[in-house]
Amino acid sequence: MNNPDFSNQRVQQFFDHDYHDRGMVKWQGFYLSDHTAALHQQAAQLKRQVCPKPQQSLPIITRRLAEAYQRDLIDTLQLNVCQLEDPHRLEITTHILGYQEDNVIGDEAQFIPLAAIRHVDYQTN
Repeated sequence: MNNPDFSNQRVQQFFDHDYHDRGMVKWQGFYLSDHTAALHQQAAQLKRQVCPKPQQSLPIITRRLAEAYQRDLIDTLQLNVCQLEDPHRLEITTHILGYQEDNVIGDEAQFIPLAAIRHVDYQTN
C-alpha cells in the first residue's frame, strides 16, 4: 500500500456506507443474450412444427411401407411421438431399407417403431 489515501478502514467504510450492490442486475447482460438466443431457437422450432395428418390404420401403413420398399420410394413418415434429438420433429423423410421385428429400418440405420407411425406418404418420381 503505497498510496496513503487508502487504508483498510477507509475501504471498509466505503463498502459499509457508500457502495450499493445491485445483486444480479450487474450479471443480467450475460444471461440475457443466451436467453434471447434460446427464445429465438424455440420460436423457430414452433414455426417448423408439423400439423398432424389423419391417423392411418395399421394395414394401410404396412401396405404403403411395403410398396415404398419394393419401388425404392422416399417415404415421409409422420409419427405419433416426438424424436428425442429434436422434440418438435414429427416427420421423418427416409428410404425404407427393411424391417426388424416391429421396427422399420430407415436411412442411416434409423429404427422407427411401427406403432409410432401415424401417417405414411411416399414421393413418386
